[in-house]
Amino acid sequence: MVSYDDEGARETPPPPGPGIAGLSFPFQVAAAVALAVVGLLGCAHLAMVFLYVAPSNTVTKEHGKAVAEWVNPEFEQNWKLFAPNPLQQNIHVEARAEVETAAGERTLSRWIDLSAEDGAVIRGNPLPSHVDQNELRRAWDFYTGSHDDKDRPVGTRGQLSEGYVRRIVMLRLAGHDLGGSVARVQLRSSTSTVPAPPWSDEKINTRPVLHTYSWWTVNSADLPAGAGGARTRAAR
Repeated sequence: MVSYDDEGARETPPPPGPGIAGLSFPFQVAAAVALAVVGLLGCAHLAMVFLYVAPSNTVTKEHGKAVAEWVNPEFEQNWKLFAPNPLQQNIHVEARAEVETAAGERTLSRWIDLSAEDGAVIRGNPLPSHVDQNELRRAWDFYTGSHDDKDRPVGTRGQLSEGYVRRIVMLRLAGHDLGGSVARVQLRSSTSTVPAPPWSDEKINTRPVLHTYSWWTVNSADLPAGAGGARTRAAR
């Protein structure tokens, strides 16, 4: 319907309102439904995270598995930054390989700092991959936490952790030209204490402490899909 003012001039219809109000009715309904869905998902996510970090209760005892599956690994939470003891060490995981060349000779690769490679990818990246941030770190925590002080596996978890770490190492070695097939791998950790802040008078020894582990023989079961150049002897 066209309207006119008192002087007979045609009136210009007012511009549409801002935001959702400026949309047609069907789009207003669609936008409202989308906002409602996003709001419900946000509330559900906050509830899951709260249950994950909260002390054990009736809900987590009944639905703890579902909560853990929702949170891990993308939204993992812990209190290590605040209490009781913040992380005070930098741990670098390094690996080297015994390689069999096409001529049948055995050579030894250099030590490759896997943790430093992750750090180089993360540093300066506004949206770093969760794999680069946590895969190796969590696997190493899993490994050291399921072995005794003589590096012997404690039960099934210890054996699983060894296989998991070997697969990660083989996957990482695929990015390096080793010159042949991997027969064995060896790991070592370099642990150094985080230095005190500049304003502190505390004296801290930041010299790295190396711990070298036994050699592991690898086979095709330790070769993840897509590992490319990090072939094992058995996979040739």
